[in-house]
Amino acid sequence: MAQIPTQSKKDLITHIAILISLFLVLFFGFFFVYLPWSTHHGETIQVPNLKGMTVDKMEEAIDANDLSYEVADCTYTADKPPLTVLSQYPLPNALVKSGRKIYITINSETPPTIKLPTLVGLSVRSAEQQLYIAGLRKGIVHEVNDPRVKEVIEVQAFGKKIEAGASIPKGTLVDLYIGNGTADVDMEIPDFVGKPMDEVTIVLAGMNLKVGKITYEANDAFPAGTVFKQSCATCEGTSVKPGDLIDLWVVGGEDQ
Repeated sequence: MAQIPTQSKKDLITHIAILISLFLVLFFGFFFVYLPWSTHHGETIQVPNLKGMTVDKMEEAIDANDLSYEVADCTYTADKPPLTVLSQYPLPNALVKSGRKIYITINSETPPTIKLPTLVGLSVRSAEQQLYIAGLRKGIVHEVNDPRVKEVIEVQAFGKKIEAGASIPKGTLVDLYIGNGTADVDMEIPDFVGKPMDEVTIVLAGMNLKVGKITYEANDAFPAGTVFKQSCATCEGTSVKPGDLIDLWVVGGEDQ
């Protein structure tokens, strides 16, 4: 084997230079040739947007981009189609290496069951908050005759009355029935003939009755601004219920 002479100072420097050159070749070869080749260093892939895709479409996108995936969670969202991607990590447009695993959340095909919280006795706003926390949705709010003002007195789902604690699918629309502050009772129709219009208006409001059509006509038998005739198309006989309309005929013109 040939040997490099090291008898002189010049030979020693030459020997050291050769060793340093070999070291640098190995160093740069490892970090800039072998390592990039073995780890795909510098080669990145832009993560596609998978949100909203069906599972089949998502798998096609994953394969096309040389990535892999794992279902990290399966939850239920009522306003999203079942078996579609709800979220992903890394996020869309992130740069990752080939083969990187994408963690996704899938929308479940079957909603879980939720126990209905106690809503009776709450205001509409409070009831809506409880529904949201439970994963349910507020449906139609109905006003019914009841002394409890703006208070939930009954809860329905799927057209049937349900009680607190009942199990219903997550995302169900829940209808609320609230009181309008009046009792559902029959009352005798007051006789307003001969009374001033402003007084009649006050009495009607106190009975939770509504002023219907007002007709102004001349009538010599009564003073101006006085009611001389009344009618109720929605009444049954001589009885009225809260909310009924009372039509009135008043002496004089509208400026009386």
